[in-house]
Amino acid sequence: MSLEVALARARELAARGGRTLLGIAGPPGAGKSTLAARLAEELGPLAVVVPMDGFHLAQGTLERLGRAERKGAPDTFDAAGFVALLRRLRAAEETVWAPEYRRDLRHGVTGAIEVPHEVPLVIVEGNYLLCEEHGFAPVRELLDEAWFCELEQELRIERLLARHVATGKEPGFARDWVLGPDERNARLVARTRERADLVISMD
Repeated sequence: MSLEVALARARELAARGGRTLLGIAGPPGAGKSTLAARLAEELGPLAVVVPMDGFHLAQGTLERLGRAERKGAPDTFDAAGFVALLRRLRAAEETVWAPEYRRDLRHGVTGAIEVPHEVPLVIVEGNYLLCEEHGFAPVRELLDEAWFCELEQELRIERLLARHVATGKEPGFARDWVLGPDERNARLVARTRERADLVISMD
C-alpha cells in the first residue's frame, strides 16, 4: 500500500465516529514514527500519536535487571502498562495523558502526550504491537486496525545506524548495536507481519 492510500485510509478511520485505534508496527528503522507523524500532520486535530516507546523501562531499571545490553527487546518494556493505556484510550471518556520516550534522558516521561477524549483517531506505533509474547498478546485485539511498515533491508539498517549516531552513539558501537540487538528484534518483529491488516512499503 502506498503512502497516498494510507493517508486516505486514515481519513476514513477518523471519520467512522467514536474512537478508533490504529496500530502501526514494524521492525526498528522501518519508518513507523515517520508514517505516524505524517498521518497526524495531515489529519490535524483529528489524530494523536501515542508511541509504544513511552513504556521503555528506565535505563537504571534495565541496568539493575541486567537487561541494558538488550534495550529494545520485548521484555525491556512495561507491556502491562501499555495494555492498560490502550484500554483507557478505547474508552474515550476523558482526557488521557500518555508517556513519551526521551532519548536524552534514556527513559519515558509520564504525562507528556495529551489525548483529548474527543479526538477520533489515536495512532499507536511500536515494534511489538502484533507480538503474542512477553505480555503484548492483548494489544492486537485492542486495535481496530493494524498496519505493518517494511523497508528494504539495507536501507533500513542504514537509516537506523544514522539515527543511533545522531542520538550520540559512537559509529562503531552504533553499528554493533544495529547488527546485534536491533537485528534480533527486527527478526522477531518480522514474524508478526501476517497479523497486520495492511502492509505499507516505506521504500
